[in-house]
Amino acid sequence: MTQHSPPAPEFPAQQSETHRISRAAGVIGGATFLSRILGFIRDMALANLFGANAAADAFYVAYRIPNLLRELFAEGSMSSAFIPVFTEYHASKSPKEAWALANAAFTTLLTLVTLVTILGIVSAPGIVWLLAPGFRADASKLATTTLLTQIMFPYLIFVSLAALAMGVLNALRSFVVPALAPVFFNICVILFAVIISPIFAQPILAVAVGIVIGGLAQFLMQLPGLRKKGLTFSLDFHPHHPGVKKIGLLIIPSLLGLAVTQINLTVSTILASYFQGGPTYLFYGMRLIQFPLGIFGVAMATAILPSLSAQAARGSMTELRETLNFGLRMVLFIIVPSMAGLICLRIPIIHLFFEHGAFSAQDTIGTASALLGFSIGLWAFASYRILATAFYSLQDTRTPALVAVLSVATNIGLSLWLMAPLGHMGLALAAGLAAIFNTLILVTILHQRLHGLLWGALWASIARTLLALIPLIGLTLWVAGLPLWQQQGELGIKILWLGIAIAGGTVGYFGVHSIFRSSELEHVKMMIHKRLATPIQE
Repeated sequence: MTQHSPPAPEFPAQQSETHRISRAAGVIGGATFLSRILGFIRDMALANLFGANAAADAFYVAYRIPNLLRELFAEGSMSSAFIPVFTEYHASKSPKEAWALANAAFTTLLTLVTLVTILGIVSAPGIVWLLAPGFRADASKLATTTLLTQIMFPYLIFVSLAALAMGVLNALRSFVVPALAPVFFNICVILFAVIISPIFAQPILAVAVGIVIGGLAQFLMQLPGLRKKGLTFSLDFHPHHPGVKKIGLLIIPSLLGLAVTQINLTVSTILASYFQGGPTYLFYGMRLIQFPLGIFGVAMATAILPSLSAQAARGSMTELRETLNFGLRMVLFIIVPSMAGLICLRIPIIHLFFEHGAFSAQDTIGTASALLGFSIGLWAFASYRILATAFYSLQDTRTPALVAVLSVATNIGLSLWLMAPLGHMGLALAAGLAAIFNTLILVTILHQRLHGLLWGALWASIARTLLALIPLIGLTLWVAGLPLWQQQGELGIKILWLGIAIAGGTVGYFGVHSIFRSSELEHVKMMIHKRLATPIQE
C-alpha cells in the first residue's frame, strides 16, 4: 500500500488518551480473563458430561441460534450504534436529555427483542429444520434441538438489555462492572450443568435453562452501577425519539457488519451438521479462539470506541488516526503470539483440559483440527473489531455492512469448496480466511478515507513481532512433539510441560521485544506499573 502520511511516533501524541485507553483495556481484559477462565471451566464441564455425542451436537446447534441473534441485537451492534450517539448527547446536551435517550432506547429494544423471542419460540421447528439439515434424518435429534432452541430463546431478551446497560456504562468510561457481568453468566451455566442437570430426565435441558438464567444475571448485576451513575431504566416507549431513530439508522447496517463472525459461524454450523461431532468440534475450537480474542481484541475495541467517538465528534482526524494505529499495534502485539501458541500447542491444550469423561482422544483430534482452521484468522478476527470500531466512531455503519456481505459470500464459497476434502476443518478454515478477506478490505478503505494509517510505525511493530515469534514457536513445537500427549494419566507432568512451553515461549517473545526496545512492550510495562500504583476508580 502507498504511504500517504509520515510514520507515527512510538506512541500517539495524545499520551493521556492512550494511557486512558490502555488502562481501560487492562481493566476490561482482566475482568474478561476471569470470565474466560470460568467459561473454560464451563466448557470443560460440558465436555466431560456430554463429549461430542448427539445431545452435545443438538445443544451447540440450538445455542448457535440465540448466539447469532445476540450479536445482531446485543453486544457488538448495540454498542457500536448506541455509544457514539449517547456520547454525542452526553457531551452536547443536558444529563436529563441523555437519560431520556437511554430510557427510550431501553423500551424500544425491550419491545423489539420480546417480539423476536416470541416469534422465535413459535418458529423454532422451522428454524431448526433449516439450520440443521444434517439432523433431518434423525427425528429424535431434531426434536431435541428444537426444544433446546425454544428454551434458550428468552436469553436474547436479557443479553440485549445487558448490552444496552454495558453501552451506557462504557460511554461514561465505566468498564469494570460491564466486563465482570459475563462472570455471573458462566457461574449460572456451570451450576446448572454440574448440580442441576442430574435431576433432569434429559440433562442437556438443564444447561439450556442455565443459559437463560445466566443472561438474566448478566443484566441485573449492572443495575447497581447504573444507579450509581444516576440512571434507573424506566419504560418510555418513544421510538420516534431523534436519538433512537439515529441509533436505529446506525444499527441496521451494523447488524451485519459486526455480526459477520457469528453469521459465518452459523453457516459453518449448518454445514457441520452433516459431520458426526462437527458442530461440537467447531464450538470448542472457536471457544479456544475467543479466549485471547475476548481478553485482548474485544477489550481493546471496547476501550477505544469512546475515545474514537469523542475524537470524531470533535473532528480531530489526526488524533483518531493515531489512536487507531495505537490500537492496532497493541492488539497485534498480543494476538499474534497467542495465535502462534494456539496453533503449536493445540493438541496438548485440548488433551489436557478436555480429554476426560465422555470426551475421547478422537474428539481431541477433531477439535484440534477445527482450532487450527480458526487460528489462521485469529489476527484478522481481532483487527476487524478495531477497524470496525473506527467506522462506527465516524457513525458509518454502512461500509462494514457492505464488506460483511462480501465476507459472508466468501465464507460460503470457501466452505462448500473445502468441506469435501477437509470435513469440519475446512469449515473452520473457510471462516478464518473470510475474516482475513474482511479485514484487508476494511484496512484498504480506511487507508483511503483517513489518508493513511501511519504505516511506518505499524509495519515496524509487525516486523518486531514476527522476529519475536522465533523462540516461542521453537519451544512450543518441541513440547507439542513430546509423546506424553498421546498417553493417558501423568496429569502433573503434563501441566508442568505445558506451563514450561507457555512461560518459556512468553519470556522468549518478550525478550526479543526487549532487545529491540519495543515501544509496545515499554508501554505495557509502564501501564502495569501505573496500574499497580494507582488503582482505577470507576
